[in-house]
Amino acid sequence: MSIFEIIKDQVRDVKKIVFVTGAGISHESGIPTFRGKKGLWRNYDAMKLATIGAFYENPRLIWEWHNERRRNIFAAQPNQGHKAIAKLEEYVDVVVLTQNIDGLHQKAGSTEVLELHGNITKIKCSVCEFRDEVLSEFSEVPPLCDCGNILRPDAVWFGESLQRDIWQKAIFAASECDLMIIVGTSLVVSPANMLPIYAKQNDAILIEINPEKTEMSFEMDFTIRNTSAFVLPKFISIFKRE
Repeated sequence: MSIFEIIKDQVRDVKKIVFVTGAGISHESGIPTFRGKKGLWRNYDAMKLATIGAFYENPRLIWEWHNERRRNIFAAQPNQGHKAIAKLEEYVDVVVLTQNIDGLHQKAGSTEVLELHGNITKIKCSVCEFRDEVLSEFSEVPPLCDCGNILRPDAVWFGESLQRDIWQKAIFAASECDLMIIVGTSLVVSPANMLPIYAKQNDAILIEINPEKTEMSFEMDFTIRNTSAFVLPKFISIFKRE
């Protein structure tokens, strides 16, 4: 009996799935991961690129790097993993809690997505309350707000708190699901790595899909050591009601 047949037997009564996704699911869409041998930080020091201190120290450098990320993400398309998650909405209640800022879940058709770390398209003023969405490259960096101060990416950097209402909704979703599928995340970034714990407190089944072992693999009910683009389409047949 394959692991997918075993899982199908275990999840036959599941009504709600929460997906927790990280950089790994988008790697197959051509977006570099933050960690790993070919990770986004391989040639950079993350603490020089993704903290508020680094931004104030050298906003031009941060924006040049951010513009490069934007070009890469805007060119990317959802892969079979993203599409499978969206397709599952036809058969079961699905909520996506993502650490990614690329918007690929929404591009694939997922309708309930909580972006824990923000979105690459969003900007905000570093001083006033101005916020906006910009879908093109900035020709001059760093860009300035009408108030004269520097605009910054509206994403959560290392050392910053998650947006309170988004995090509260994520906790609620994790706490009431029957099944949590953790996809392409190393589960080392806090507080997102608490989400499987909230699910487990509700006796939810935990499934991890990741080519590599993670910090919380021992907590999982099932682990599948393969890519999300290969594995997730198989879940459609698991939940498709005959």
